[in-house]
Amino acid sequence: MKAVVTRVRSVSVTIEGRINGRIGQGFLVLLGVGPEDTEADAILLADKIVGCRVFEDENGKMNRNLTAVNGELLVISQFTLYADLHSRRPGFSHAAPPSLAVPLYERFLAQCADLGFPPQHGEFGADMQVESVNDGPVTLLFDTDEWIKKTAQN
Repeated sequence: MKAVVTRVRSVSVTIEGRINGRIGQGFLVLLGVGPEDTEADAILLADKIVGCRVFEDENGKMNRNLTAVNGELLVISQFTLYADLHSRRPGFSHAAPPSLAVPLYERFLAQCADLGFPPQHGEFGADMQVESVNDGPVTLLFDTDEWIKKTAQN
């Protein structure tokens, strides 16, 4: 699984002219699911994101997580994170098919809720408009495939 996580002051997602989700301070999570991903990836990724300490403490250091700042999550499914960019027109055959991606997307949402952060979210496969006020900006890339490779090398 891949996630692009942006620290935000606020973010909302609109589908067919209506706001589907909105948060204040927290994380915008663009979540992509690959064909080899598992439930364990969804659980690990949610835990890593929720625990990520990128909010400033009293000394101006990135040292606080979502809990410490009463932050929130807004999650958007994003199959384009698995785009093949070898040509000028991206291909998306490296993304998981919906039959695998939807349950893992939903498992990720459930795990975030289990960790105390029930996320606002978009709708899988919908045409969405996302409005974000980035904070910092601070944007991070999480990739469970990279973590697995590093673990195998050690």
